Amino acid sequence: MKNEIINKLERLREYVKILSSYKKCTPQQIKKDVILRGAIERYLQISLECCIDIGEMIISYEGLRKPETYKEIMEILGEKGIIPKKFAKEFAEAIKFRNLLVHMYERIEVERLCNYLKNNLEDFNKFAKFIANYLKK
Repeated sequence: MKNEIINKLERLREYVKILSSYKKCTPQQIKKDVILRGAIERYLQISLECCIDIGEMIISYEGLRKPETYKEIMEILGEKGIIPKKFAKEFAEAIKFRNLLVHMYERIEVERLCNYLKNNLEDFNKFAKFIANYLKK
């Protein structure tokens, strides 16, 4: 399990690096360039899915209660102290954004996408650090 999580963390790092390269894009650029928009949406989605997969692996390994939703994965990790409770609650909201990316992509406002790019990418790095600390124990 540890090696699988480490591999997911490495991929997450790659995806966040790619997303970081798009931080300077304006909403107008993203609206005009459908390929750019698609790339941003996809890398956000798979970054969030890496976090979901990692959470599911830990929950399974630890024998924790089965989550009913992806959002609940983060809540369970917070309850068990694997990630801080406050961060778990905040990051659970990002997981909800993944559902928009996958199921209601036509409703995503470009401004919200830009806002997420500019203000929330660091959450992935925080999550990765918390998981790395968990793996050291």
